[in-house]
Amino acid sequence: MVTTASARPRTVADVTDTRASSRSPEFRLAQGALGGLREDLFHDAFAYRPLGPMSVDGPVTRRLPERIRRNARWTPHAIVGAFALLVFAVGSDIGSGSGLFLLAFAGLPAVAVLLTLVRPVLAFWASLAMTPFITALGSYSDGSPWGPTSGTAHVVIMTVVAARTRPRTGAWMWLVSAVYAFFATGLLGRGAGPDAFAVLFPSALVLLVVTVLQVRREAKETVTAQQTVTAVERSKRTLLEERTTIARELHDVVAHHMSVVAIQAEAAPYRVENPPPELEQAFVTIRENAVAALTELRRVLGVVRAEDYEAPDAPQPTLADLEGLIGNVREAGLDVEKTVTGAVRELPQGVELSAYRIIQEALSNVLRHAPGAGAKVEVSYVLGGLGLRIVNGPARGLLKPSQGAGHGITGMRERVSMLNGEMTAEPTEDGGYEVTAFIPVTREETDQ
Repeated sequence: MVTTASARPRTVADVTDTRASSRSPEFRLAQGALGGLREDLFHDAFAYRPLGPMSVDGPVTRRLPERIRRNARWTPHAIVGAFALLVFAVGSDIGSGSGLFLLAFAGLPAVAVLLTLVRPVLAFWASLAMTPFITALGSYSDGSPWGPTSGTAHVVIMTVVAARTRPRTGAWMWLVSAVYAFFATGLLGRGAGPDAFAVLFPSALVLLVVTVLQVRREAKETVTAQQTVTAVERSKRTLLEERTTIARELHDVVAHHMSVVAIQAEAAPYRVENPPPELEQAFVTIRENAVAALTELRRVLGVVRAEDYEAPDAPQPTLADLEGLIGNVREAGLDVEKTVTGAVRELPQGVELSAYRIIQEALSNVLRHAPGAGAKVEVSYVLGGLGLRIVNGPARGLLKPSQGAGHGITGMRERVSMLNGEMTAEPTEDGGYEVTAFIPVTREETDQ
């Protein structure tokens, strides 16, 4: 028996989707354009969007005195206010009649200019709506849709609104203004008058300049944001790589010691003649726990090893190998002076390894970033731990310092942080650099 699935009844959404898919690309393009017009000039046209203060971190404003720089934040507001006064002055100069007439003829366009500070899109529509009224008050007889007052105000308003919104909004405002101009002159029985061209042509040039500046500013902000994200990602990647390196080294250190514990626990019963069963069982338990801990350690920390990573055959370096390190950098041309203070004692291998790596990286930074400079290495064995200080002078000679990204400092901080220590790395007054670190070591850790 063959069954067929019952057909789902068609809904309004299905019919709408079918019609939308059958529409031509030209229709969809026009629909998208009208959607952009609605979004830019009609959606939230009455929205309250006050103009905020200007940033004073630019190359010019940051050089101004503090008092002037505080007031420079309101420069855009002052410019808009100046244009409003200009529009009012133009209207007062060419207007005639009573005070109420002058207030409407010169004041309304000026108020529309000031409206761009709080409601930019509404200011555009207000300017367009009052244009016939201002033209009628001016009694212009050439049939032009704009007079000197309304035309000046309209160009200023479109410029401010375009600067405060997106480039597409400026294009829509100019297109709507052009449609209005040809529609108004058509009703008057004439072609586009000279004043229409005097408004549309300069406004097109101004809007083009504003659009170019906006696109350039947005591109600059995008590049800056991408560079910031790249720098953060690079820093995170460097930190992860350094943690991976530290985890590998600690894995080798701990694995070595746990292997020694397991071997000694297995051999210990044979060193005693007729050991009691309790002692044999205790050593068996120690060995089993050491082997289990070693297996778990390899399982957890072994994931940080690369597939081609091989554990070094030689033991990890310690502070006892510091003389060899200094000898190598001296052969590379770096004059190093070493000072050791306090009672030299053996420290936990993790501390010794991290201290050696910190000194190694600091001296490498001197070779890269301060060629020709001298360096001092101070190792201080104190009661509560180990102190390190590596300081160098300014670069000297003909070699140019390399421009590094500071990843070595990141690795040193990570090592000190994993050992609950403290570290500072900062320039010195004479143009050099100083790295100081303190790694705490308890008496129990030293005795182990």
